[in-house]
Amino acid sequence: MRVLPVGDDALLVELASGAEAQALHAELVRRRGEGLLAAREIVPAARTVLLDGVADPARLARELLASDVPPAPAREGDVVEIPVRYDGPDLAEVAAHWGVAEEEVARIHAGHEYRVAFCGFAPGFGYLTGLPPRYDVPRRSTPRTAVPAGAVALAGPYTGVYPRSSPGGWQLIGTTHAVLWDVARVPAALLSPGTRVRFVGRAADSAAERGAGG
Repeated sequence: MRVLPVGDDALLVELASGAEAQALHAELVRRRGEGLLAAREIVPAARTVLLDGVADPARLARELLASDVPPAPAREGDVVEIPVRYDGPDLAEVAAHWGVAEEEVARIHAGHEYRVAFCGFAPGFGYLTGLPPRYDVPRRSTPRTAVPAGAVALAGPYTGVYPRSSPGGWQLIGTTHAVLWDVARVPAALLSPGTRVRFVGRAADSAAERGAGG
């Protein structure tokens, strides 16, 4: 763990892995909820956690370096279910990378529970962990200039859902009608760090049904 000052009242904590970052984020949120930590924002990323609005950053840095962080607990509460149709244009490429039939991609992907590790890239976009490491996939060598809203995608160890049309280099395996970001909703984001997620759906019936997409 390395703790770096950011401005006058913030700290950036660097961790060795995504799992450690998730664990620290969960622990800091717990402490703040119990009144043991005063911080305006606690923002996780891939291997860092930012604490903003800290009254005494130097003292908190010393406390963090001296403390043991327990593993992230199992998230309580409801599971957010995202309906998905596995009809993405990169399904065949992902299947080949995994060494399975295209139909198996849907079964494997929908067969795991996910957790939002952190959010970023676009409002409402969550980086979801949950697939075993053997299912990591590389980004596309040539990113697309436009990925449609609702595209369910894979990159490295993460699953994500594009909340709106944007450029992107992730492997597209499916589509959903779930609304990831809605300013009329409270909260606007469907997913937040720590949220449990399951994808519920099935494979498309044929290659023609999948179409050229994205």
